[in-house]
Amino acid sequence: MENSYIDPEYVPAHAKKTTDMSVGAWVGTLILTAIPIVGFICLIVWAVSSSPEKRSRKNWAIAQFILMLICLVLTIALIAVYGSAIANLLRM
Repeated sequence: MENSYIDPEYVPAHAKKTTDMSVGAWVGTLILTAIPIVGFICLIVWAVSSSPEKRSRKNWAIAQFILMLICLVLTIALIAVYGSAIANLLRM
């Protein structure tokens, strides 16, 4: 049977460089992303950044882009459905 003892001195390289973001940093992040054009640019920068210190912000920015894409697809679908329904009503 393999020894399951893990040396407490061993810390993976990625774990040494990561730090948690403070509440104030998250508040600033949310305020920045609430500004229409500035927020979109910040999301792009954070999503493509390779800074290991702010990995949670990078993952959050990628998740925001996924949600934005889902909302965009749903909005286009709803506009198409309701637009065609209104067009049919106006033809009568």
